[in-house]
Amino acid sequence: MAQDLRELFKKESNEEPLMKKGHEERFLQRLDKELPVRRKSTFYFIKIAASVLVLFSLGIYTYTNYESVTPQQSVVVVDKGVKQTSEQGYSLGDLSPDLKKVENYYVTSINLELSRLEVSGENKALVDDYMSRLSELDEEYKRLNIELNEIGPNDQTITALIKNLQLRLQLLQKLKLKLNQLKSSENEQVTSNSV
Repeated sequence: MAQDLRELFKKESNEEPLMKKGHEERFLQRLDKELPVRRKSTFYFIKIAASVLVLFSLGIYTYTNYESVTPQQSVVVVDKGVKQTSEQGYSLGDLSPDLKKVENYYVTSINLELSRLEVSGENKALVDDYMSRLSELDEEYKRLNIELNEIGPNDQTITALIKNLQLRLQLLQKLKLKLNQLKSSENEQVTSNSV
């Protein structure tokens, strides 16, 4: 029973395998029947052309809109709607990168505090009072900016501008503290009345 497999393979490899005539042709016909070859239609090229056209159009639109922006466009200083153009001169942030960081920090903090204010009917008078003080400080900031442009940068004006931003932030933080105290006292009154 023990047969050497090497010898069996040698005998088999010497013999040509027998296939019926036309076997390969029949196989290829069946293969084409089951898996037909899809031809690329002209719609494929139309889709590519349309995509290229859309991208080209967007590029032209972006380029033309970018060209229409002028360098003398208005720049918003703080968030009060005060606009300062390059014709009026420069602001605190234009003097040095460090002063720009300081100004951006305070302006961002002020805007953040303003966005977090919760105004209701009970605290509207208090908020209005603080907002009037804030607008006075804003007017003072504008006056200091004008002074900065007329006289030129000096330590006193720069210090006054930074102090103004600090005062505004402190004012908003005090307002927030007062509102929290008012809210907590109202909550204590409601809980004591319900007991």
